[in-house]
Amino acid sequence: MDWTEIKIKIPVKDIDTASAIAQMTVPYGIYIEDYSHLEAEVEEIAHIDLIDEELLKSDRSHAVIHIYVSPEDNPAEAAAYLKEQLSFSNIPFALVTDSIKEEDWSNEWKKYYHPIRVGKKMIICPSWESCEQNEDDVKITLDPGMAFGTGTHETTRLCMQLLENYITDETRMLDVGCGSGILAITALLLGAKSAVGVDIDELAVKVAQENAERNQVSDKLQLICGDLTAKVEGKYDVICANIVADVIIRMSHDICSFMHKDSVLLCSGIIEPREAEVMRAMSDCGLKHITTLRERGWVAAAFTL
Repeated sequence: MDWTEIKIKIPVKDIDTASAIAQMTVPYGIYIEDYSHLEAEVEEIAHIDLIDEELLKSDRSHAVIHIYVSPEDNPAEAAAYLKEQLSFSNIPFALVTDSIKEEDWSNEWKKYYHPIRVGKKMIICPSWESCEQNEDDVKITLDPGMAFGTGTHETTRLCMQLLENYITDETRMLDVGCGSGILAITALLLGAKSAVGVDIDELAVKVAQENAERNQVSDKLQLICGDLTAKVEGKYDVICANIVADVIIRMSHDICSFMHKDSVLLCSGIIEPREAEVMRAMSDCGLKHITTLRERGWVAAAFTL
């Protein structure tokens, strides 16, 4: 199989944040097309004022970020991750790949997605496969479609491992940025009393609803299409935010209003270089650090009031 190129067109003003998100998607580096300062840079570097006419016609208000996904990795998950994180960062974008049409993403998952064991007793099983499981296993049946969240990404696995430690039969759970619904559904299958999942993407909410029905927990799961916690009400015992560091920091003060003194906030999607910033933001709004999990440069942490 060949490598897959994913191209994301974003406004020039959002290059820094979008580039950081792209860098988190794959470890191979990225390439950025940005012609916003074309004339000045050519004159400074080449000391000429004659520029190719095609270059002069380039869009100066937008940049294009190129990322490359290896044949061993899942381009559909990379694309879904980019869509979700750019949306939560309020960055307008257009995303295309060189080999996958958007309508084919749901089938593209099947090439890469197989049963996965997570934590002590959780097993994630694609809806199109059968899974061997032990008597005490918690089985999560999933079809991600075009939404992020399969359990193959470190951020999701780390959050699931933390969930195992905090779910009881009285838990009311909130999942901010629910994607495929994997974390909210996992919480319910672990025994949570109820869950609310929020995502900015209507398609993700639809996929999460379908996955809840597959796992027979739709009666306990409320799904909301909205930006972060804008449409959320009430207090929750466990809150998951598997997003990115910038968004976690931005929502840190607001999230406390959905917590009581025994609530636990689980944050994931944090790369190690941003860990200290997230810790500082949590401390600034009165949250206390409980524990941290790490995997391949990714960090997930638990906090309480």
